[in-house]
Amino acid sequence: MRTAFYISDGTAITSEVFGHALLSLFPIEFEHVTIPFVETVDKALEVKKQINLVSKQSGEKPFVFHTFVKPETREIIDSSDAVIYNFLEHFVSPVEQELGIPAKPKSHRTHSIHENSYDYRIDAVNFALANDDGSKVTDYEHADVILVGVSRSGKTPSSLYLALQYGIKAANYPFTDDDMDELKLPPFLAKHKKKLFGLTIDPERLHDIRDGRRANSKYSSLRQCRMEIREVEKLYKKERINYINTTAFSVEEISAKIIADAGLHRYKY
Repeated sequence: MRTAFYISDGTAITSEVFGHALLSLFPIEFEHVTIPFVETVDKALEVKKQINLVSKQSGEKPFVFHTFVKPETREIIDSSDAVIYNFLEHFVSPVEQELGIPAKPKSHRTHSIHENSYDYRIDAVNFALANDDGSKVTDYEHADVILVGVSRSGKTPSSLYLALQYGIKAANYPFTDDDMDELKLPPFLAKHKKKLFGLTIDPERLHDIRDGRRANSKYSSLRQCRMEIREVEKLYKKERINYINTTAFSVEEISAKIIADAGLHRYKY
């Protein structure tokens, strides 16, 4: 199996994002290795040995995706026995030419704890935790979005991802079996209807998820799952609530679709 390294003198998140995006275009399995905070010459030499060992043992040059700022560490990694992709080097020069000013490289700039967005994200995570699963319904005026849906449709992970990655205050509220006889929006949701965003999921997938949590129960039965999904989708259509089917999407994709469809502001940069 071919190996792909994602390396940086910072968090290596940028290297991972770019590298994974490129490799996902090819129907090949890779061994992924992420190495952040390669900030010294000694550390860079150690990583170079690791890369060269993989190349020697596998007989194939590994891919190395990196975003080094410091030239002394970058040059060491670039001399490895690997196929090197330096994202910053590729893009910086054209941007410098367009802006008419030189870049001023600085380690950790893209993910600095001193960003203004840090406070937004921490506040949003606290909000998501306090307003998870309908545990608190009195703070919805402060929410950027309120996710609704049946149990196990993806509300909690989506709320936390929106908070952690984008500083979006996302509450979530579940529709349960007790609501299904006459499903309607409770007053505390109805008055914030413009903030509501619905999640749904294929009944078969919902059955699989619930069965792993509470096997052979009414809660996890396919019949129950079909009924709940049918009723909740009827409510979305009746109340004209935007919604998406989460079955085939990752939490990253679900969150991106919510942001786009709801027109939410990202507090990321």
